[in-house]
Amino acid sequence: MDETGVLGLLEELSILLEDAKPVFGKNNLRQVDVSAAFEIIDEIRDTFPSEFAQSRQIVRERQGLLDDAEAEANRMIEDARSQAMTIASEQEIVRISQQQADTILADARELERQTRAGAEDYADEVFGHVEQSLDTLLGNVRRCRDRLNAGSTNVGRG
Repeated sequence: MDETGVLGLLEELSILLEDAKPVFGKNNLRQVDVSAAFEIIDEIRDTFPSEFAQSRQIVRERQGLLDDAEAEANRMIEDARSQAMTIASEQEIVRISQQQADTILADARELERQTRAGAEDYADEVFGHVEQSLDTLLGNVRRCRDRLNAGSTNVGRG
């Protein structure tokens, strides 16, 4: 029996009660054909179990759909969290790599500055020694020339 069947039976029971004769002097009490009322109630009881079963089946199916949807939503959320963590990890790796590259570059620039300064100091020191050596050599050359010239003036006089 469908939904209108139970409603129809309830309507039939309502009409039975409305059409019943009032008890003498008491309008809220009525004389009802008990067997007709029980017959309608039995039909309603017979109808309800199948409707209850259908309702329970519909509720179970809807709950299953809701459970599946919730599980899928939870899976999607977990996937999104996992992807976010992966992206965050990759970004952290890139940040750390960039930081290390910057440090290496700064260290290389400092080493170059120190090497250049050291090379300039060394070159200055070498040129200072060369200059001293040349001064000494030039002094020796002048003394030798002076001796040579002094000896040749003495040779010509004598």
